[in-house]
Amino acid sequence: MKPLRIKHPNIVSLEDIYESSTHLYLVMQLVSGGELFDRIVDKGFYTEKDASMLIQQILDAVTYLHELGIVHRDLKPENLLYYSVDEDSKIMISDFGLSKIEGAGSVMSTACGTPGYVAPEVLAQKPYSKAVDCWSIGVISYILLCGYPPFYDENDAKLFEQILKAEYEFDSPYWDDISESAKDFIQHLMEKDPNKRYTCDQALQHPWIAGDTALDKNIHESVSAQIKKNFAKSKWKQAFNATAVIRHMRKLQLGTSQEGSVQNTPTSPCHGTLLVPGGDSKNGSPCEECSLPSPHSPVQTEQNLLTNHSHSCHYSNRV
Repeated sequence: MKPLRIKHPNIVSLEDIYESSTHLYLVMQLVSGGELFDRIVDKGFYTEKDASMLIQQILDAVTYLHELGIVHRDLKPENLLYYSVDEDSKIMISDFGLSKIEGAGSVMSTACGTPGYVAPEVLAQKPYSKAVDCWSIGVISYILLCGYPPFYDENDAKLFEQILKAEYEFDSPYWDDISESAKDFIQHLMEKDPNKRYTCDQALQHPWIAGDTALDKNIHESVSAQIKKNFAKSKWKQAFNATAVIRHMRKLQLGTSQEGSVQNTPTSPCHGTLLVPGGDSKNGSPCEECSLPSPHSPVQTEQNLLTNHSHSCHYSNRV
């Protein structure tokens, strides 16, 4: 098996492979700077400009992937790691366990990703393209500027409905001090129609990224408070395959799949050609009790429709 060598300054690289009769050992680049949310919370000063610089690095890396025909399919904050503990450390994209190489004539239709970050066309069970990564970058940008997800509800059915309709708002007071340019940038990426959605190249040309419209006002207090309230570490460890979600979406009549059978999310990082592997299980990790309050009202613990576990962590359960 010949690995596909991915070399980019903002992507965790696969350095080497060793194979025995029973095991395949993957040697990954050392990334020691910690997770994105932890760094933001620990900062004493954080601005739109900081968020813009982070998103620019992500866009550069995803542009590189898309040029290679690779779709990540699971971009989210917990897959963004800092290279080192240095104050000016670069951000790195990790966890390619759900990534897919676009082949000639091939069509992606497997439901995978993380509900809070997955594009509407994936939930609608329509064929999709690399535009799903651009949607996810829009969701990440939204969170980086307010500290909470654009889609939230106690009920999974309503959560899916919001995403399918691309229903989100820039709530007051959380967005009162955020520039119109930032909101415009997000709206172009979180566009329901993938054909109208910004590509990575277009996003890189937006004035919020390439210009000087990102504000220098300190928004750390508000953003970090919401991150601590809405994203606890225990919520980042949930992993589920696509089958359960499709089953429940059919029950909820939220999908219109034409496929005769449902594929499981691949549990191997290889997908035929070896990419940079992910860091967590893709076939289900132990569930932990958690709750996820929205910026408006607390979310009560309920029966999660995606699994048989009882918790209300909608935003980080992997589909």
